[in-house]
Amino acid sequence: MADLLSGLEQFGLGNLKNMNLYDEPKKEEVGADGKPAAPVMQEQDYLFEKAFACPICDKQFKAKTVKVGKVKLAGTDLDLRPKYDQVDLLKYDIIMCPNCGYAALSRFFKFVTSPQAKHIKESITANFKPQAEQKEIYTYEDALERYQLTLANAIVKQAKPSEKAYICLKTAWLLRGKGEHMDTAAPDYAEQKKKLDDDENDYLHNALEGFLAARQTENFPMCGMDEPTVDYLIAVLSMRFEQYDVASRLVSGILTNPSANPRMKDKARMVKEMLVKKIKVKNAAKK
Repeated sequence: MADLLSGLEQFGLGNLKNMNLYDEPKKEEVGADGKPAAPVMQEQDYLFEKAFACPICDKQFKAKTVKVGKVKLAGTDLDLRPKYDQVDLLKYDIIMCPNCGYAALSRFFKFVTSPQAKHIKESITANFKPQAEQKEIYTYEDALERYQLTLANAIVKQAKPSEKAYICLKTAWLLRGKGEHMDTAAPDYAEQKKKLDDDENDYLHNALEGFLAARQTENFPMCGMDEPTVDYLIAVLSMRFEQYDVASRLVSGILTNPSANPRMKDKARMVKEMLVKKIKVKNAAKK
């Protein structure tokens, strides 16, 4: 075989001249069922770079976005947090301009009024340090920073209570996801997990206050949610913070609301059963 490839030295590839011409191809890996094993997908395999135009500074930039149809919903938490097996979509729901610092949830990114843009330029862009987009994926720490910047933008631009509440809700969900992916064997696990739980509660409490305010002043749909969905969400959050009267009233409203779909009514019935048990425990503790 050495003679067949003896001319490779001139290319600096003399080390290849001893390769075997007819090496057997590597056998394809198979699964337990004898069929070819599916390739192992990494988080970056579900992402692509999508181009955006910033409504604040008019500059073009790219942000990581999850490929539509590549991930499947595995389930939801009681407060409607979506869970996916392949990748946590919450990490990629923020669009952030790396040039001026404007950041928003994807559903709100394009919608900025002239007064809001002025506020953002004065309070965010004037002090923002441009960022380089170099990472293959966003860690939970990266995503949390983006959510915090988004909340700051929402406060500065005087966004509606529902938008700020939705940001708080999704930040709480993100923190919950981070907690689920922590190394339980780490020496400071208990301390870090407690901090995450406390931070999650803070964001959820602010989400509750924001949605309660929005329900009194805004029209539906709200952040893409209809009235029964928002009422259900408020009920679950109210129950979490032992505001049982609010939760009970909203759950009863969902069950008698003709526009609420059967699935939402089933969820409301489940919450109602939980409420009854919690109220019994609370009343028993008072005796």
